[in-house]
Amino acid sequence: MPACRDREALLALVSQWRRDSKSIVFTNGCFDLLHQGHIAYLTEAAQLGDYLVVGVNSDQSVQRLKGPSRPIKDEETRLQIIAALKPIGAAVLFEEDTPLELIKVIKPDILVKGGDYKIDEIVGADFVTQYGGEVRQLSFLPGHSSSSIIDKIKSF
Repeated sequence: MPACRDREALLALVSQWRRDSKSIVFTNGCFDLLHQGHIAYLTEAAQLGDYLVVGVNSDQSVQRLKGPSRPIKDEETRLQIIAALKPIGAAVLFEEDTPLELIKVIKPDILVKGGDYKIDEIVGADFVTQYGGEVRQLSFLPGHSSSSIIDKIKSF
């Protein structure tokens, strides 16, 4: 599936899907070290609509959110890995700390985040519900996180 380099390319793709009456699901994340929790979450999200669009935080955005030692994998690698997964319709980088501007461009039918977020903590939830879209909190596999993997590696 495509890794979109810019929002114009993504918008063209999303516009085509809309012309074809397809539903669009959106989520986002750093996806620094892909793990079982990510796979389960993305698979569940993809089942909610016709196409899943994933916003991937840029390297600078990850550093601001997670600290100077992150990300482990560079943005191009993370983008390509996410884009290559079977459930993904498209993946796109975003520079901001939150995906709100990207959500405003895509206007997903369904906005999702993992079960570690409360609905009122999901960025863009108010915007999506204003036009009749849905916001969903998906399953969360405890014990699976990039941070815990990094901590385990550091302990060796």
